[in-house]
Amino acid sequence: MKIVFLGIGTNLGNRELNLEQAITRIEEFIGPVLMTSSIYETEPWGFQAEDKFLNLVVKAETKLTPSGLLGRILMIESLMGRVRGPNRYSSRLIDIDILVYEEMIIDQESLKIPHPLLQERRFVLVPLCEIASEMIHPVLKKSYAELLKICEDKNEVKKFI
Repeated sequence: MKIVFLGIGTNLGNRELNLEQAITRIEEFIGPVLMTSSIYETEPWGFQAEDKFLNLVVKAETKLTPSGLLGRILMIESLMGRVRGPNRYSSRLIDIDILVYEEMIIDQESLKIPHPLLQERRFVLVPLCEIASEMIHPVLKKSYAELLKICEDKNEVKKFI
């Protein structure tokens, strides 16, 4: 079994229910969820929207390969009603990102691990630090706590639950 960290976000519909359903489907299609951060309410990142996001990070185990994991994530998002539009950043029912897969470094067009913007996003770093602050970023060679301290993103990340 491999350890993965996944970031989950939603700003449409019943946001709390969306997160619960995403976690349930992760357990069903990816593997056991070992740890879940608190839920945080955050401003949209990279675009403007009236609806704030709820975000969290989960630590899970999986037997899937990185590409198999991505396929299952896309399937879960589709099952939950996510429709990918032409804009990279937009409001969404659910968004699940692979943040970290063990110590792997993958840089392909369709799959980049660790997530290439992880260190630039407080809405990812704050919940990730809650459950894995001392873990070292495999590319940047800094702990996630160190990356949070130097993160230039000033958007508010407020504990929701």
